[in-house]
Amino acid sequence: MVAPLRVGIAGLGTVGAEVVRVIERQERTLSARCGRPVRVVAVTARSKAKKRGLDLSGIKWAKSPLAIATDPEVDCFVELIGGAGDPAGPAIEAALAAGKAVVTANKALIAKHGLKLASLAEKHHAALNYEAAVGAAIPVIKTLREGLAGTDIDRIYGILNGTCNYILTRMEQEGLSFDDCLADAQRLGYAEADPTFDIDGHDTAQKLAILASLAFGTKVSESSVYVEGIRSITPEDLRAADDLGYRVKLLGVAVRTAKGIEQRVHPTMVPKTSSIAQVMGVT
Repeated sequence: MVAPLRVGIAGLGTVGAEVVRVIERQERTLSARCGRPVRVVAVTARSKAKKRGLDLSGIKWAKSPLAIATDPEVDCFVELIGGAGDPAGPAIEAALAAGKAVVTANKALIAKHGLKLASLAEKHHAALNYEAAVGAAIPVIKTLREGLAGTDIDRIYGILNGTCNYILTRMEQEGLSFDDCLADAQRLGYAEADPTFDIDGHDTAQKLAILASLAFGTKVSESSVYVEGIRSITPEDLRAADDLGYRVKLLGVAVRTAKGIEQRVHPTMVPKTSSIAQVMGVT
């Protein structure tokens, strides 16, 4: 019998807890597709006592992310903590240095230290996978890295933050104020208690920097992205755009120019007849 892939997960928030459930629920399917069983063997989080609706019996509770990353009984380290620094960064570095496969949804870490981590992964013949860092379940990273590897790309753009898209949609369709829509997004769990990262465009900027580095074969550079959020948008702005046949979306745009790669995040008027204008709500 083929030995199982032993997975260690750091971070048991909404995403981390669901990963445990999916691996458990899809055990047979994953085993058939991967050619070997997939087992969660170790987890860790800030609070062990928190109720998550998970059966963690038989799964080791590690004292820290670093403990999982260096555990010889873990083959694949899954980091779902977030943040560009400690403890996520050192734990991923330790896992790669140990030759383990790493899976992360940490856009902040990849945007800031992606090149360093990629070099470390190559040095130790380890896999660094970060598909979930941009676009959630949409395989845009794999598409850029593999499917379009031989294609010259001149421009990449998109709606990269569902929270902002939800707010703009509600403001347009119902004539609500920005503050009212934000409060509703927080109530529904679409926006954090501190929504600054989303509404000021920084989340979009990090994702754009990752996509631009893959599309244009350049170093990830979040600091070179011009960033403007949606705080200043009013219902009057949206009505004016509508009168002209446009809809306002927060876009991340990266363009190859004669002088280099231009990267920007800002509210943009897009024709209502365009495909991107049809993307509404939290999508």
